[in-house]
Amino acid sequence: MNKFRSILVTCFILLLITLHNCGNRNKQIITIWHSMRPLETSILQEQLKKFAVSYPDWEFRELFYANETARTNFIISALGGSGPDLFWGANDNIGPFVELEIIRPLETLVPDSFLNQFIEEPIEANTWHKDHLYQIADRVGNHLCLVYNKSLIQTPPQTISELKRIGKKLTRDFDGDNRPDQYALAWNYTEPFFAVPFIGGYGGWIIDENNNPTLNTEATIKAAQLIYDLANVDKIIPIECDYEVANALFKDGRSAMIINGPWSWGTYIDNGIDIGITRIPMIDETGIWASPVVSPLGYSINVNTKNRKLEITIELLKFLTSPEVELEFTKAMATIPSRKEAFNDPVVTSNQFVQSSIYQLEVGKLMPVVTELRWIWDAMRPSYQGIFTGRVKPEEAALSMQVLAENLIKENR
Repeated sequence: MNKFRSILVTCFILLLITLHNCGNRNKQIITIWHSMRPLETSILQEQLKKFAVSYPDWEFRELFYANETARTNFIISALGGSGPDLFWGANDNIGPFVELEIIRPLETLVPDSFLNQFIEEPIEANTWHKDHLYQIADRVGNHLCLVYNKSLIQTPPQTISELKRIGKKLTRDFDGDNRPDQYALAWNYTEPFFAVPFIGGYGGWIIDENNNPTLNTEATIKAAQLIYDLANVDKIIPIECDYEVANALFKDGRSAMIINGPWSWGTYIDNGIDIGITRIPMIDETGIWASPVVSPLGYSINVNTKNRKLEITIELLKFLTSPEVELEFTKAMATIPSRKEAFNDPVVTSNQFVQSSIYQLEVGKLMPVVTELRWIWDAMRPSYQGIFTGRVKPEEAALSMQVLAENLIKENR
């Protein structure tokens, strides 16, 4: 009898599971692909649950991919007629997506009264390209700042000359083996994205208004020489340093400062570090602050999303970019919201990390959304990194970067 009862219970449970799955199959699904970090993902999941209450016949899903994987997978799937309904990421994806015609223009799908609620200063939140709106932001920034450990340095340097002077005191050899055990500064300087702020500080940039590379310049040469000298002449940064090494040094209290973005700050706080955030130092020679790349992040709609599904996707986009939802991310991650109401909310105005991030944002350079930028990044990497292995001089590297960038653009065009 007990065995028979057990079989009945099992059959009943299987029936419930089957009915549940059948119910799910009858629901239409709207999916978001994104590159949010775990804490952000948990907030997104909670917001999707809230939104789903108003749409009981629909299911709302999110799926994480790393940045490059997200971009590649979206291109492949959208070109094949499928893919997610919403794609969340930085606005440098917009150029390739528009050229491939895989995202929808949005200006006719949302009213001007809605778009007028987004900030235009210190940068325009929403991304237009070729006279069409292709991304509606839920935040802005995503930029590098100077982060410092207040237990090691109370007042961060304002200029490069101050950085060098303070850096010599902060770089310490505790065990007498002639190798630093503590550095003044560590950051992923061998990656071009992390070197660009200094090119801006010398008055240069990597692309002009006609989308041509501008790498073979005095600004590029001087920025590369500066970074090389900080490691090999001033010796206040590690001679070899990638992202993971820099992160570990700062988290372990072996670097007083690091150049990193808002995605990292929560990790440092969780590690018990009393951090401060400010601008990357000014270049004395030019009087120009280091200028990191800044960009909006937000949502684009897949061109394959249509009819009733498109209507609900638009409503979901509006919900996810509402002031209430944006402020949930700000509270958890110190993000800079894109909506005027949220931007001026006390949650933002009273948050020292957000205000410091805005302070850096004000001297940043807006990320171009053109496809050429991807080939420029690819062209910079080999020669620029060769400077730190001693393979090339900064002057040679700048010329090589320019030539390779021009060739890549010509080949791909």
